[in-house]
Amino acid sequence: MARVRYLTAETAPPAVASTVGKMPPLHVFQMLAHAETAYRPWLRYGGAILSDLALDPLLRELVILQVGRLAARYEWEQHVPIAKAAGATDEQLAALDRGELDPFDAAQRATLVFTRAFVRDGEVTDEEYAALSAELSEREIVEIALTAGHYLGLARVMTALRIDPDPAVGPEGLPAARL
Repeated sequence: MARVRYLTAETAPPAVASTVGKMPPLHVFQMLAHAETAYRPWLRYGGAILSDLALDPLLRELVILQVGRLAARYEWEQHVPIAKAAGATDEQLAALDRGELDPFDAAQRATLVFTRAFVRDGEVTDEEYAALSAELSEREIVEIALTAGHYLGLARVMTALRIDPDPAVGPEGLPAARL
């Protein structure tokens, strides 16, 4: 059971009520609306992560799934349909859920290894970084780190506040998820 109430357009503070009403009815959006002054900027930043990066949408989704697998199952459940729409296969998703890297190409493997280190303790070895930088540009690497950081921070909030699960809405329910 969640530690804070989920807000709706009717129960949210006036400063964010209309925004809450426009969002998909997911607990994450309803929970974070308590942070009135940060809510809209957080939504804009999250929207930029989902739609404005140069990073390939499939790599972005693999980063989010890796964070979700390691830190908050809520993120995993919400992003599996988005990852599928971005090109992830059932074989890849099953392997990633087991922590295996076999069905991924070199760039995907390097991204998943980097993200795993980022989530666990933030220490990315020189070898892990070299593998990533051999496959991706500096811009893409920074965008991977920003994506992992955003979703890791969100995972910690959701875990500490004990968010309840929601059915996955997929890319149709999160239009900012550029594919």
